[in-house]
Amino acid sequence: MIDFPDMAALSAAISDRRFAAAVIVAALSGFVRGFSGFGSALIYIPLIAAIYEPRIAAPTLLLIDLAGSAPFTIRELARCNWREVAPITTAAALAVPLGVMALVLIDPIVLRWFIAFLVLTLLAVLVSGWRYHGTPSLPVSLGVGLFAGFGSGAVQIAGPAVIIFWLGGASNAITVRANLMVFFFLMDFITGAAYVVKGIITADILALSVLLGIPFILAMWAGARWFHGASDTAYRRAAYAIIAVSALASLPLWDRWLR
Repeated sequence: MIDFPDMAALSAAISDRRFAAAVIVAALSGFVRGFSGFGSALIYIPLIAAIYEPRIAAPTLLLIDLAGSAPFTIRELARCNWREVAPITTAAALAVPLGVMALVLIDPIVLRWFIAFLVLTLLAVLVSGWRYHGTPSLPVSLGVGLFAGFGSGAVQIAGPAVIIFWLGGASNAITVRANLMVFFFLMDFITGAAYVVKGIITADILALSVLLGIPFILAMWAGARWFHGASDTAYRRAAYAIIAVSALASLPLWDRWLR
């Protein structure tokens, strides 16, 4: 049973001195999500985890992204490649409970270093020029899905594995973006159910999600408009830049400037 937020919870969230910084992060994350179809977690999670903590960052992004992406994702259902999306999503669903257990049990500081290591490692893979150019076989798809599912449950970062997997393929930007948007939308439902079972989603989480969801959704709409007309090259360069910025921003070393 989830308690819904009242005016006191909303007022407390707004009066928190960290709220202004969180609004900026939410707007930036939303713009990136609208443009690229991914990337909101790569920016939002490390920064909001630094401003608040991972157990606030993960569920608030899930709720915001689920509500904000729904109108954009519905029209992508016909554009995505379901032969690629379905097996990865199925495998990811199996790994989500393990990630949720990590979120609940592991110390927040340790989790934040895990986030930093994850993003920086995958950035190095991209910068090296290595890509997965093979045919999306079932075993590889399942492996990518398991990795993504654990990341989704633990820190709401399901993206890097599937981003590298699909960006390295032959699909154009429209199909890759559709695949990513549909995958993340389905993962929000799956992970959200696990969070509810574990009692992670509370009235305070709902209050902060509502407040940060407004700038996120407005910026997401702007980002979606920006995407139209972008070339495949520009799209991929923007995707890599998003990962690079988030990798640097995820380091816990910057806490004294964020808190």
